[in-house]
Amino acid sequence: MKNKLEDLNNHLFAQIERLSDEDITGEKLTEEIERSKAVSSVADRIVGNAGLVLKAHTVINSGHAKSLPKMIGVNPDDV
Repeated sequence: MKNKLEDLNNHLFAQIERLSDEDITGEKLTEEIERSKAVSSVADRIVGNAGLVLKAHTVINSGHAKSLPKMIGVNPDDV
């Protein structure tokens, strides 16, 4: 996998830094706020997907399931 949650964390902190830049005002600040909303929305989805994968690993490791739907992306042989 190319991107990791650590990369997402770095992007989120970079966005916070851009929002905290006191030199950005007016239209540029409005654009940055809109960008932040979009980044936040995508980040929420990524974290939600990561949570689902973690739950899938937990279910398999606990022995409650021998297989999961392919769309979850967790192969029991890899757990």
